[in-house]
Amino acid sequence: MAKLAANTGHRNVAMLGIGAYRPRRLVSNDEVCEVLDSTDEWIYERSGIRNRRWISGDESARSMAAAAAERAISNSGVAKEEIGALILATNSWKTKIPHGGPIVAFDIGLNGIPAYDIAAGCGGFGYALGVAADTVRAGSARYVLVVGVETMSVVMEPTDRNTAFIFGDGAGAVVVGPSEDNGISPTVWGSDGENAEAIGQNYDIPAYMDRAQEYQHKDPESDPVGRMVVTMQGPRVFRWAAITLPKALAAVIETSGVGIEDIEVFIPHQANARINELMKKNLGFPDDLPMANDIENTGNTSAASIPLAMEEMLATGKARGGQTAMLLGFGAGLSYAGAIVTLPPAPAITSFDELG
Repeated sequence: MAKLAANTGHRNVAMLGIGAYRPRRLVSNDEVCEVLDSTDEWIYERSGIRNRRWISGDESARSMAAAAAERAISNSGVAKEEIGALILATNSWKTKIPHGGPIVAFDIGLNGIPAYDIAAGCGGFGYALGVAADTVRAGSARYVLVVGVETMSVVMEPTDRNTAFIFGDGAGAVVVGPSEDNGISPTVWGSDGENAEAIGQNYDIPAYMDRAQEYQHKDPESDPVGRMVVTMQGPRVFRWAAITLPKALAAVIETSGVGIEDIEVFIPHQANARINELMKKNLGFPDDLPMANDIENTGNTSAASIPLAMEEMLATGKARGGQTAMLLGFGAGLSYAGAIVTLPPAPAITSFDELG
């Protein structure tokens, strides 16, 4: 039997740099309520959101992903040509074919490296981070670029009281590579296909194409075809989260090898500020433990949520590079992914630089 070669990787890995991009357009609750039957007070009380950012002008998922990726590489100090793979976490890329990863790699001057997408809902960044860490450990690449990007404003219905006030756009990225001490614990992840339809879309792609075909001879003003948009059964998602997330959080701690007392920062997915406060309390974290609250002015950016929240805390000094943080993403799928990590250094180039 022939003896096949095997890669040799790095046991210890970490996030070496972080970058992000936030759209220029800031959208207040009052602006959302110009078309949505709601109020600023109602939205803030139920979600903790005051503003969100939506793409405008020449901004797109493609441009945001490239900007965040370039900043992550610059902030990491890793030479661009050393990046050996790119993983793009996204649910709102405008095409299924081609997928976005190779396009982003080309845009940042890394055409030719392995690049692919992970679509795991709001847990997508956690999935991608775990795969990236294991890729470095396996020796398949020395450095992996992970990008989370979403344009949720494009895929939601502005008049839907279940979704319209929640979502925002943005991109966040990290460079994962070898480190002296391990900075990314094993990923705790899972999914529940039985409840998958709790977060979905109003039409599947073939059904929407058939609908468009049927409507091609009708008056779009009086009989519009409508849009394919994200849908959510809020109470069903909440019930799932109430049962699943406590178990997931406990498993993250158990798997990581650290104690709850070792956690210095909590960075949950920015889905709902009230849910995050409840998770923090149930974990037994002290009141003064720093917790991400990027949702207040960024909204829920799905797979971009955690890297954006992490970057905001580091850029503003609410957290410091080298601190131990708990990450947990959860949402469509229904899926979740969590890990304990060492935070990367504070970014020299931030997503706030062009915002003033």
